Amino acid sequence: MKTAFIGLGVMGFPMAGHLKAAGHEVTVFNRSPDKAARWVERHGGASKPTIAEAVAGAELVCLCVGNDDDVRDVVAQALPAMGEGGVIVDHTTTSATVAREMDAAARAAGRWFVDAPVSGGQAGAENGQLTIMAGGDAAAYARVELALSAYAKAIRLMGPSGAGQLTKMCNQIAIAGVVQGVAEALHFAKRAGLPTDDVLAAISKGAAQSWQMENRWKTMSEGRFDFGFAVDWMRKDLGIALAEAAVNGANLQATAMIDGFYGEVQAMGGHRWDTSSLVARLEK
Repeated sequence: MKTAFIGLGVMGFPMAGHLKAAGHEVTVFNRSPDKAARWVERHGGASKPTIAEAVAGAELVCLCVGNDDDVRDVVAQALPAMGEGGVIVDHTTTSATVAREMDAAARAAGRWFVDAPVSGGQAGAENGQLTIMAGGDAAAYARVELALSAYAKAIRLMGPSGAGQLTKMCNQIAIAGVVQGVAEALHFAKRAGLPTDDVLAAISKGAAQSWQMENRWKTMSEGRFDFGFAVDWMRKDLGIALAEAAVNGANLQATAMIDGFYGEVQAMGGHRWDTSSLVARLEK
């Protein structure tokens, strides 16, 4: 497909590369032109100095930017320039509200919008092993599903516009609870004088097993927090989930508490530490 990719951060850079490797014609745009130039040097394709030029005539426009307002800005510039009937796929984690707004704007312009946040972090993006949860028109989703598989191990259409973002909120709520549980278990093991490696071996094969335990227990015990998904980003995501819960009536008491714990980590200087750094506040 004639494709544009907007936003070449730690996620977008490798994702766009996978699209190019899969045979798509890819043009990129990034607010920092040097990063776009590095992408072209590594992957080929082309870069353009404006969003409108990057998406000109594109059948598929992928976004991976910062927040709701960034998405609004990019979509406003992209819609008039992209190909008629083209599909915008937004991989940014945003509110469901902005997803619905962009879907309506795209339909009014004769285009389509699919909200498609991802899970799997930087490693998942680099290895083409992301999970994508999508919301939007089923026919538009079907047109782009194969292209998105270039960097995904699992893709699922969750429902109409906004459903992908709501599902991502579920994902972040669950992760926050699991990371806090692992952090407290590790902290308790240390205070109890138990050998933490042996504790991991004992409990990670039973009902307590989780991805976070198997991949972060050891690094948490060593105080290493440089694994990609930053505390600042997690707080943004949890804030979105808590705001949605205030509207739909969901009771997210534990999530609100853990969001506050991440605030404590930020106060310790851990803005760019990864989410497993919850253990740091227990051991300060």
